[in-house]
Amino acid sequence: MGKLRIKNLLLRSYVGFNPHEIGKRQDLMLNISIEYQSGPEELSDKPEDAFDYRTITKEVIKKVENSHFNLLEALVRMVLDSLMQYDRVLSAEVEIDKLHALRFSESVSICLSARR
Repeated sequence: MGKLRIKNLLLRSYVGFNPHEIGKRQDLMLNISIEYQSGPEELSDKPEDAFDYRTITKEVIKKVENSHFNLLEALVRMVLDSLMQYDRVLSAEVEIDKLHALRFSESVSICLSARR
């Protein structure tokens, strides 16, 4: 089993329902951990056998940047569900920080996980 971590992926999206948030992109930081079925790439050293984290990351970026959510929880769930669609993914954890969401705080985050 392999574990992939995507750390501090900085994106912007529409998330929030307060008047000052509506229609404005919010700064977000994503941290993703994926446990996946590894094996072929460890022995073959062939790119075609590798767990394709580039494609997964591009899909996450596209979905997050093109989304509109009232709640951070719903955004995290959408990202988690998209990761769990890949057959090789055994479990995943997604944490999204909404930067500068509270006064005197660097961020507020929500973390959700799923397992097959």
